[in-house]
Amino acid sequence: MRIDELEFDLPRELIATRPADPRDSARLMVLSRSDPGRLEHRAVRDLPELLDAGDLLVVNDTRVLPARFRGVNLESRGKVEGLWIRDAEVAGGPGWVAMLKARRHRPGYRIELLDREGARSGVVLEILERAGPEIGGEGWVVRLEGAANTGEALDRVGLAPLPPYILAARRDAGEAIDRPEDLDRYQTTFAGGEVGSVAAPTAGMHLTGGVFERLRGRGVERAEVTLHVGAGTFKPIETELVEAHPMHSEWCSMDGDAARLIFDERRAGRVVAVGSTSARTIESYAREVAGGAARPGFLETDLLITPGYRWRRVDALVTNFHLPRSTLLAMVASFLDQGGARGDGLERLLAVYAAAVREGYRFFSYGDAMVILP
Repeated sequence: MRIDELEFDLPRELIATRPADPRDSARLMVLSRSDPGRLEHRAVRDLPELLDAGDLLVVNDTRVLPARFRGVNLESRGKVEGLWIRDAEVAGGPGWVAMLKARRHRPGYRIELLDREGARSGVVLEILERAGPEIGGEGWVVRLEGAANTGEALDRVGLAPLPPYILAARRDAGEAIDRPEDLDRYQTTFAGGEVGSVAAPTAGMHLTGGVFERLRGRGVERAEVTLHVGAGTFKPIETELVEAHPMHSEWCSMDGDAARLIFDERRAGRVVAVGSTSARTIESYAREVAGGAARPGFLETDLLITPGYRWRRVDALVTNFHLPRSTLLAMVASFLDQGGARGDGLERLLAVYAAAVREGYRFFSYGDAMVILP
């Protein structure tokens, strides 16, 4: 598949700069893999009506960390924006691998981070060296000063790691760039743990306690898996062919209870993945345990799903509307293909996206969703 096949026109005003309120009021487009003529316009709160007793809803319970930060270069006084990627071992204190955006930076520069109100925090990053190729040319290894550990530092300076296109859209619209409510809203209601992601599993952000309660009332079961979204999610496709894209690796896991529910061949119900991260986790494990192999506790996956992929375990998919020229768009096109072979999935998907534009659906991370049923 050529990358230009994943292009579509999107009016800038349809890029959502804030989430639906309440969460489950987000719009939900309803499609069917087997019935190309099905296209309904509902709301996420209607999802329980679309599923049956015995179906299994699988969500990604990763926690989004307040990984984005702002600071000032103590030498040049220039502004710096950045993103914590992961902890790193360095001499003389805790360290990070971080993305840094500034006019210039080099080893030895020191950056004082600002707190959430824009005041000096006393937390300082000293640039040590370039990071490896995992996040491209903006990656640096830095030493953390003024905080005992990452958690303490991000509690003081961390902002919600909103995607650049949301920040740019807010800036262009003259809106406030950072809002206190983002720390809560750019997060699912069921997130757990301390280790987490630098981007949200956005389809899951629409789900509320009320939706889960109605699902239980209809006999729909729920399983939680974990995929920590990493820095590679920001890496654009730079190859002419999508299949040649070096897919980033991410860690995922599922416990024994989730695995039993997902891989029980006696189940009559459907496996409904909420979001691309849940789908990639399920399919990565399905590939790993094929032939009766033991289920690993953790799995490093670089699974790239494009048209022609044979889906093993996911029967239905809830997903947001994705960026053009992205691996996520290729994944959804694959899911719409009939029989797992490259067919009309991409053509169908682009027609659906054109309909979403006509109907005024809101796109990307804070936007609306679709559900693709069998």
